[in-house]
Amino acid sequence: MKPSTLTIAHAHNALREKKISAEELTRSCIERIEAVDKSLNAVVYRNFQEALAEAKKIDAAGDFKNPLAGIPYLAKDVYCEKGVPTTACSNILRDKDYRPPYDSTTTKRLKSAGAITLGKANTDEFTMGASTETSCYGVTRNPWDTSRVAGGSSGGSGAAVAADECLFATGTDTGGSIRQPAGFCNCVGLRVTYGRTSRYGAMSMASSLDTTGPLAKTVEDTAIILQALAGKDPLDGTTADVPVPDYTAALTGEVKGLTIGIPKEYFVEGMNQEVEGAVREAVKVLESLGAKVQEISLPYSPFATPAYYILCPCEVSSNMARYDGIRFGHTPHRRGATGAGQAVNDMTLLEYYERVRSEGFGPEVKRRIMIGTYALSAGYYDAYYRQAQKVRTLIKQDFDKAFKDVDVILSPVSPTPAFKVGAHADDPVAMYLEDIFLDGQVMSGIPAISVPCGFSRAQAGTPALPIGLQIMGKQWDEPMVLRVADAYQRATDWHTKKPRL
Repeated sequence: MKPSTLTIAHAHNALREKKISAEELTRSCIERIEAVDKSLNAVVYRNFQEALAEAKKIDAAGDFKNPLAGIPYLAKDVYCEKGVPTTACSNILRDKDYRPPYDSTTTKRLKSAGAITLGKANTDEFTMGASTETSCYGVTRNPWDTSRVAGGSSGGSGAAVAADECLFATGTDTGGSIRQPAGFCNCVGLRVTYGRTSRYGAMSMASSLDTTGPLAKTVEDTAIILQALAGKDPLDGTTADVPVPDYTAALTGEVKGLTIGIPKEYFVEGMNQEVEGAVREAVKVLESLGAKVQEISLPYSPFATPAYYILCPCEVSSNMARYDGIRFGHTPHRRGATGAGQAVNDMTLLEYYERVRSEGFGPEVKRRIMIGTYALSAGYYDAYYRQAQKVRTLIKQDFDKAFKDVDVILSPVSPTPAFKVGAHADDPVAMYLEDIFLDGQVMSGIPAISVPCGFSRAQAGTPALPIGLQIMGKQWDEPMVLRVADAYQRATDWHTKKPRL
């Protein structure tokens, strides 16, 4: 078994017992990236020499008390890391070779735990997308079938974990961007309660919706990572000053006596039958372990995605304003006497801004800026933005009411397995509907996890594709979400399946 295939928990034991060194573990991941990433495009920046140097330091110190000490990971390319290119996979920063002068809080906390960053993972441009097809570096491909997407926006992170290019990866989840790639790639992805982890130093898309979190190989590994990341951050006013429990202690394997809610609105007409079948089989597994199952209703669920695609672009239009080519971002190509177009020095300020943003941003970012600016304009604010905020409140009330009767809620992650690259290229609304089961949790700020629960049937020309199970919990109740997910994972082996690359 190659070291890169290990889980964090297994690697930690091997490091403590000196069966392997941090350098060997890091080198194994590097070799795996070099062997398979040409077909995946999951890694957009490689920090290999620095990673090996850090691994040697950790080996020399010999301190492996922290379970993340010596563990190699990839960071989604929105996490600022001092001196390391960070582009949000957008030409507006890539052309400028932007290198942050500081570390994100997530980066700091992982460094202090001894985790080793291998580089940056691909993402949709400024996390806007559900497939990584909007990345300026090109699409990340699914390790189970490279003609299909790995999901988005944390597609690079999901593909890298599933392909054993790293032991875990960081992602961000605004409208499902951790959970959907995890479901498509057969790994575990956790969206935390809004305010549980710090967003400081993670480039913003929609500030009231964004969360930071991990993608990992197992629920146990997810709990280990969350332990390092969770907690109040004085640099992020949206983090809550609430106790951080022992997440690994929550992994008891017991679900007897718990009540699981099954929302009828999440099993919709037109859903892939294999997805529905796999999720219902997962419910039976938990029922066999002693959990009780109860059908529930979340009546405002159908409005979650429309409300999300009003609120998210509104916040995008605000957050993207900083990329003006002066404080941050792309500098227009200088043209004039010897080339086509207007010379930079001859432009008005407005013309300069127009060139910066038209050349630097891709189509999806432009689309969301325009939608958001329109919805926030004086004549439409009440009709769109204010109404969407009211719907957001009603969706939260749905979940609050449901959690009075149940401990967790189960649903599919996505209505279908991973789709073909380019399948929604001409239909942005169809792409937005990929998030149909993932936006309600965002609106209500609750935690949710994606765990592997099966595969579609292999057919001529199409291999079996992963299917994800979503487990949702009440605010701040990550321990319950992790507990149920871990119990399910102990009773099944879907998470142990590996793609052939």
